[in-house]
Amino acid sequence: MSPETAIAVSHKAADLEKALRRVIRGKDEVVRLALVSIFARGHLLIEGVPGVGKTTLGQALARAIDCTFQRVQFTSDMLPSDVLGISVYSALEQEFEFKRGPVFTNVLLADEINRTTPKTQSALLEAMNEGQVTVDAHSYELPQPFLVIATQNPVEHHGTYPLPESQLDRFLMRVRMGYPEAAAEREILRSQAGAAHLQDMRPVLTGADVLEMQEAVKRIRVDESLVTYALEIVKRTRESEYLSLGVSPRGAQALYRAAQAMAFLDGRSFCTPEDFKPLAVPVFAHRIVVNGGYASTLKKSEQADQVMREIVENVAVPV
Repeated sequence: MSPETAIAVSHKAADLEKALRRVIRGKDEVVRLALVSIFARGHLLIEGVPGVGKTTLGQALARAIDCTFQRVQFTSDMLPSDVLGISVYSALEQEFEFKRGPVFTNVLLADEINRTTPKTQSALLEAMNEGQVTVDAHSYELPQPFLVIATQNPVEHHGTYPLPESQLDRFLMRVRMGYPEAAAEREILRSQAGAAHLQDMRPVLTGADVLEMQEAVKRIRVDESLVTYALEIVKRTRESEYLSLGVSPRGAQALYRAAQAMAFLDGRSFCTPEDFKPLAVPVFAHRIVVNGGYASTLKKSEQADQVMREIVENVAVPV
């Protein structure tokens, strides 16, 4: 991708980011990471308490890119067919007809995904990894672009089923969406931001634009020194005495794609260390498992973030 092309498409991405920030007040980093996820062909896991704007973010993103949106509230009694769909026998046609579930959309909000059983959680694995769904030996392609924004309550909450490592590994990154700062919350109250602005939101891009940008992200140049830097971080997670599970090769690929998307959003045709380093924690922290040897006063769910920050700070950044 030429520098001129990078600048042209980055203007569209910048307009999209501005539109989302008008709806999601005080959460600029979360908005940026959501865009990184979709442009890198990834999925986003948001952890936070109810009422901080997780659902609004998914709805706003779908409206801004003029794509279809479905929200699924996960509960303990849900079945995989409630997400994927089910084959129903038609007496008129005398054959089974597949009724598509809510996963057949461009933006799927899987709300409180850790409140449902592992069996239902795993129904999303194929969809997230391969962009298709297989039911009764028949495969069905999902619409493109396809993005899963899953929210989960902190694992300390009652009635939750922690996501298994194989499920977590399918998410490009995990971010924490806490309460807004005092100034941002005051602005929310004064401007009545949220639903009213969401209804007024007009499309900034189309689904075709997003697919074009995803292809452009693939052509962002990454220097060999940055590949070495990323792999050194991955290696340290596998050798750390505080971790019983390090970052997988899929995780390394996720950081590579996310860094390309970050450079794209900044209007560059090449990556820099500043694209890799800030993304290491949101991309890697949910893929590692902290063992009992790590002494910390933090909650269990926050220890992985702290270990990753320590690892990243001890890896030399390439010049």
